[in-house]
Amino acid sequence: MGNATSSQLQQPPNSPPPSACPVDPSARAAWLEAAKDTRNNNNNAPLPPSAPPTPSSKHTSPPPHPTKNRPLASDRVTSSIPRSELSPATSTPSPYSPPSSTATTPPSSHWIYPSEKMFFEAMKRKNHSPEAADMATVVPIHNAVNERAWSEIKSWEHRFAAAQNKQCNGPMLRSFSGDSKKLSPRARWLGLWGYESPFDRHDWVVERCEGESVEYLIDFYKGKGGGLSFYLDVRPKLNSWEGWRMRLGRLVGL
Repeated sequence: MGNATSSQLQQPPNSPPPSACPVDPSARAAWLEAAKDTRNNNNNAPLPPSAPPTPSSKHTSPPPHPTKNRPLASDRVTSSIPRSELSPATSTPSPYSPPSSTATTPPSSHWIYPSEKMFFEAMKRKNHSPEAADMATVVPIHNAVNERAWSEIKSWEHRFAAAQNKQCNGPMLRSFSGDSKKLSPRARWLGLWGYESPFDRHDWVVERCEGESVEYLIDFYKGKGGGLSFYLDVRPKLNSWEGWRMRLGRLVGL
């Protein structure tokens, strides 16, 4: 996740390879730093308030993984996030080790997460000095937080577009981008009042049945209270009538 890239999820390895690896090293570095800061719990700024309280105020706390004396894993995890047929072709080219012999080939209808080895090699090429042992922590955090973001989006979609999405077993994720340096209007406003700034931001384009798309904005915050926890602020973007309708609907309790 991170700087101006659609890097956190990828198509199956047999897709046509792009000209460059989509695993953004700067994004990986930002998440590694966030994981360390969360474990140390050294940020005293308050989290932004949720008004009204929504499922977005929940924390994501992936379980810790052992990090000592084992090689970097090459197998990739299939996400629960359906992939739109209109999604751009993004795959990870060679040289990368193939999945382990015990891994099953994931279905192409869902997005696929990068492996530990892919995270590590991409960061190393860009001189981010990664620690191999950290990958066993960062990768499951990355995957779990993406799953949490999709769960929040599905909650919005179920509330405001259930009948439409039922026609094609939607919604589906069409595309995504991230920019950890670009603050959303809400994050910028809350920062003026002394609240913690998000360490990353994503923009996800969600496809409904009949090809309609809705854009979502996700701000990622480091959690509080110890443990590996993250706060996600997920909401439709206010760049369309549908986004306004959904935001106002939740505000007034529709």
